[in-house]
Amino acid sequence: MAVEQGARLDDYLESGKPLQATVSAELLASIFSPYSPLHDGAVVARGDQIVAAGCILPLTQNARLDRSLGTRHRAAIGLSEETDALVFVVSEETATVSAASRGRLERKLTPERVRVLLGGSAAAPVAGQAAV
Repeated sequence: MAVEQGARLDDYLESGKPLQATVSAELLASIFSPYSPLHDGAVVARGDQIVAAGCILPLTQNARLDRSLGTRHRAAIGLSEETDALVFVVSEETATVSAASRGRLERKLTPERVRVLLGGSAAAPVAGQAAV
């Protein structure tokens, strides 16, 4: 889930399906259900609205990343390298939540940390870990 900050993500919206829906746990669960046609790709949020789903994000070209990171995490990092978006990722294997910002990935986020990141300013970097 890419959360727009200062820079609009309009170029990435074109690869997905437009939506105008308030963000909710139920809607996100429905979108990311394995049988949903929008399961693959990212959701883009603008404020409290989901503006598109099934969006394709750019993959990072950083060759020094942990080899255990899959495409989903590499796409989150890639978008965060190209824009000021805050990008959340849920691992399919472990269900752990990570966030990418400014080309860095913070892993194993707690619900409290997610709230802090969402409530923080666009200028606040993801703390805690160096680039992986």
